[in-house]
Amino acid sequence: MSRSTIPQSTIHRADADLKRSWRSRFQALPPPARRALRDALLDLREDALCRAELQWRRHKAPMACYWKAVGVYAGHLARALH
Repeated sequence: MSRSTIPQSTIHRADADLKRSWRSRFQALPPPARRALRDALLDLREDALCRAELQWRRHKAPMACYWKAVGVYAGHLARALH
């Protein structure tokens, strides 16, 4: 069965709805505000990934996972603002 014939699950539909909702909210922001928010999120991403690496080297895996997740989410949001 090809991927295009697989029916979307409720989770996939909800995810698509959320993406559309947030995309329209981000597009409603004035361009300077979007750029400033994107820059702040990219800075947060860089800082969080550095913290994740530091925590991993200190053998504190739960905190490393937390900071890694923060960095990934910040990067995803920054990409959505682009």
